[in-house]
Amino acid sequence: MELGKRRRAAVVVLGDIGRSPRMQYHALSLARQANLEVDIVAYGGSDPHSALLEHPSIHIHTMRQWPSKDGVLPKIFRPVMLLLKPLVQFVMLLWFLCVKIKAPDVFIVQNPPSVPTLVAVKWASWLRQSSFIIDWHNFGYTLLALSLGRSSRFVSIYHWVELHFGRMANGSLCVTKAMQHELEQVWGIKATVLYDQPPEFFRPAELEEKHKLFCRIKKDMFRSNSPPDCISYGVTDQFLQDPQTTLFTNQIGDDYQLKQNRPALIVSSTSWTPDEDFGILLEAAVMYDRRVAALLSENDSNGDEFSWKAIEEGKPFLYPRLLFVITGKGPEKEKYEEKIKKLNLKRVAFRTMWLTPEDYPLLLGLADLGVCLHTSSSGLDLPMKVVDMFGCGLPVCAVSYSCISELVKVEKNGLLFSSSSELADELMMLFKGFPDGCDALRTLRNGVLEMGASAKWATEWEANAKPLISKVISLSGQIILFFWYELKRAGLTLPLFIFFQVFLKLWLVKYIITITIIYI
Repeated sequence: MELGKRRRAAVVVLGDIGRSPRMQYHALSLARQANLEVDIVAYGGSDPHSALLEHPSIHIHTMRQWPSKDGVLPKIFRPVMLLLKPLVQFVMLLWFLCVKIKAPDVFIVQNPPSVPTLVAVKWASWLRQSSFIIDWHNFGYTLLALSLGRSSRFVSIYHWVELHFGRMANGSLCVTKAMQHELEQVWGIKATVLYDQPPEFFRPAELEEKHKLFCRIKKDMFRSNSPPDCISYGVTDQFLQDPQTTLFTNQIGDDYQLKQNRPALIVSSTSWTPDEDFGILLEAAVMYDRRVAALLSENDSNGDEFSWKAIEEGKPFLYPRLLFVITGKGPEKEKYEEKIKKLNLKRVAFRTMWLTPEDYPLLLGLADLGVCLHTSSSGLDLPMKVVDMFGCGLPVCAVSYSCISELVKVEKNGLLFSSSSELADELMMLFKGFPDGCDALRTLRNGVLEMGASAKWATEWEANAKPLISKVISLSGQIILFFWYELKRAGLTLPLFIFFQVFLKLWLVKYIITITIIYI
């Protein structure tokens, strides 16, 4: 029963661990910087970073995911599913947290989702005499309100659960000062700000790394069933099989060179959800394409191939082709892919793809600009994707909202926009004279490198998260010692105390099995 004797932590994510980078970084820091054994309880789906898979002290326990295609059911069953889904998830979470993993000193849980995660983790922390820390990424009820509306009774119940169990945590972390203020003033919860920072594998890429990545994703760039565009025009099978050349680079002996007539590469990572209006980016791309055509006095009667042939032959233009690479998975991906196919653009092309956790930082490191379409449902969180872009030395154009200025400093490391027209203006300004004459883009990139030189996740976690976790574990240990002392005074021997704990666990197992049989 000595303080911290377990030397163990549990990271809980009711979501795909491969798409939860902040919780992956928590696990790595708990193992590396706090020297704890770490159990991750989460859904599978996407592979996490290899650093987690290879670390001997990190153990991943994957739960079975709730079926994602609830939309095929009639609307009359939707309220039933809204009640049944969290109940099944609650039972599964309790089984993993109380039976499948060893008792930890502390549970660290991602919020949102709040229901049933916060309830299950609170119960588990009580049964296993562990501490309970919430990492507030956003407010769950505001995300639910996007689909159900703020006036929904389900949203009100969700809000109450999030508030009630949020106050029961032993400690809280959050992502912005604005959220910290909201939690303290409105929710009555004291939280420590832990800003998202990139880990060490998010860094500017070397030219050789750029070339090798482009070789690996060459076939994804040029799919045979895709309609021709300014990127795929003139591409041959010989080009696709040649490891010495890519769309952006050439290898000459042991040297690597960037092509002068390469397109500008713009990366946007999205979850394809309603809180990211991808239509803004499509409209901005159309505006860029038309404005460039007007400035160059191009004749539409010549056809797209006339311009593409001139670009292929190396003719210099004041404004470059733009290649948007959109990464991520989500429910609205197919809808927007269909919209992209219908666009008739001369100098803009889109590619959607999903990259491995190892290749994604490389893509950011070799891009020219990042675009973030995240609009917070609460107005109080910050997009992790921008942090990753900054870690790779990539300037960003981001949608403007209330607290984004905590991250994006206008004209220092990025720009903000509120409409597709503003984004088109920024693309015109930043890429004029590309690749050698775009001073504004170069200034932003230098600003990113200067501001991000000392900003790393390990440093931020050591300064803000580790003290809170150590304090919470210490207080929890004192409570357990006091509890044991009082039981001892009452005449309860150690064997009886152990029997009491085993009885609780057996009762919980019986309860879980019964509920599972009834509802499943």
